Amino acid sequence: MADQLSPDEKFHLITRNLQEVLGEEKLKQILQERELKVYWGTATTGKPHVAYFVPMSKIADFLKAGCEVTILFADLHAFLDNMKAPWELLELRVKYYEQVIKAMLESIGVPLDKLKFVKGTDFQLSREYTLDVYRLSSMVTEHDAKKAGAEVVKQVEHPLLSGLLYPGLQALDEEYLKVDAQFGGVDQRKIFTLAEKYLPSLGYAKRSHLMNPMVPGLTGAKMSSSEEESKIDLLDSAGDVKKKLKKAFCEPGNIQNNGVLSFVKHVVFPLRGEFCVKRDPKWGGDKIYTAFEELEKDFAEELVHPGDLKASVEVALNQLLEPIRKKFESPELRKLSNTAYPNPSKTKGAAKGAKAGGGEDDELDPSRVDIRVGKIISVEKHPDADSLYLEKIDVGEPEPRTVVSGLVAYVSREDLQDRLVLVLCNLKPQKMRGIESQAMLLCASIEGEPRRVEPLDPPEGSSPGERVFVEGYETGKPDDKLNPKKKVWEKVQVDLKISGECVAQWKDKQLMTKLGQITCKTLKGGNIS
Repeated sequence: MADQLSPDEKFHLITRNLQEVLGEEKLKQILQERELKVYWGTATTGKPHVAYFVPMSKIADFLKAGCEVTILFADLHAFLDNMKAPWELLELRVKYYEQVIKAMLESIGVPLDKLKFVKGTDFQLSREYTLDVYRLSSMVTEHDAKKAGAEVVKQVEHPLLSGLLYPGLQALDEEYLKVDAQFGGVDQRKIFTLAEKYLPSLGYAKRSHLMNPMVPGLTGAKMSSSEEESKIDLLDSAGDVKKKLKKAFCEPGNIQNNGVLSFVKHVVFPLRGEFCVKRDPKWGGDKIYTAFEELEKDFAEELVHPGDLKASVEVALNQLLEPIRKKFESPELRKLSNTAYPNPSKTKGAAKGAKAGGGEDDELDPSRVDIRVGKIISVEKHPDADSLYLEKIDVGEPEPRTVVSGLVAYVSREDLQDRLVLVLCNLKPQKMRGIESQAMLLCASIEGEPRRVEPLDPPEGSSPGERVFVEGYETGKPDDKLNPKKKVWEKVQVDLKISGECVAQWKDKQLMTKLGQITCKTLKGGNIS
């Protein structure tokens, strides 16, 4: 097909559905002379999900246009990005990514013999590459490196130096992979502009950059490997797909941040060229759309119901996922999946923490922290401090615990009485204005004028004493008492946050009881303490 396309037709195919292209004229010039060389890189961190079909469909476009395409499994980047992939799991995760991405490409009919697959550490540890890293680090300012990675590298309160190296290495990859262009999401734009600015300073050519839009997840925000509710895993069963799509954000007439509609635009239409909305005959019967704009218009005018759209996407999605599911039914690939992404609660470190209650290596295992559902059975003012409450809280023990809290300025006594809350139970008791506080009442807060504070809410129907755990750490055992010198709680607490959906999380994993999520009422993006 590519032999029959003109340079202008190839350019259209390469750039269709992209949000932005940097270096268009250079691309056109190359296409007049030869085929384009382009690469797409993916850091081998969390499990790929269905949003990966978006870049896969563009890779299909590149191949149809005759491009020479390289796929980079960026294992070193996965480690540099706040150690999202532990060093000992890098090799396994590269193997998992290679298998699952090849399965995705086969699912959409992309011939694998037209692609080149490269692992980052195959060339990024060479003498020449390492010297270029040092050369680049002598030119790039800390400000530019931090700015470049702001939307890609995980942002934490105390960033590691590795995160500052990440953007520079991605820039150098363009030279060492000998490509004309790099393809990625628009969230990588600042890394791309850093590459355009600094590669010429090393004597290397400035490359072009092709940017996909960021496709909304099922919750309406960016689809993320670490946000379980925002994404559909490539190995999810048909039942899981149905359940997740049923809960997906798809408001009637709303075409903004609509992950279901975006999936049709960026995956189904480029791959299939049409989309069938399945409807009951009394509502007009099935309708086949050959242009996304027609579907979008009908949805905006509420001629297509969200339920019908979801059901139709479910059919299309399961057609894409079924070959991948079948491939991963083999014992070898099941084992690979389990070893590349082990259950955190079953790892050696978690077991050590459960038995010994505190080596240096497992201090950040959140299951060591004993958080329970509590019920406030009485609330009084502290006799020696008007700014403090004295609460008696049932945490599932024979006697209630005495807790001193500073909630006087934020929550009335009436609102606290008989309320279910979260209580940290294995801190060393501390005297507060002469009264020993035997536990800590956990709250969400947002700093500012005024400061806002809300107690966290367990799921409806919870009972005092029920354990609160971090998703994936269900089987770990809490320490009897946390050693204050080890500062285990302080280290865990740094990564406790409230998500944009008011869900309590630790390192993007949900805090839960057996009945569901821990939430707060209004403090999106708040801290937990």
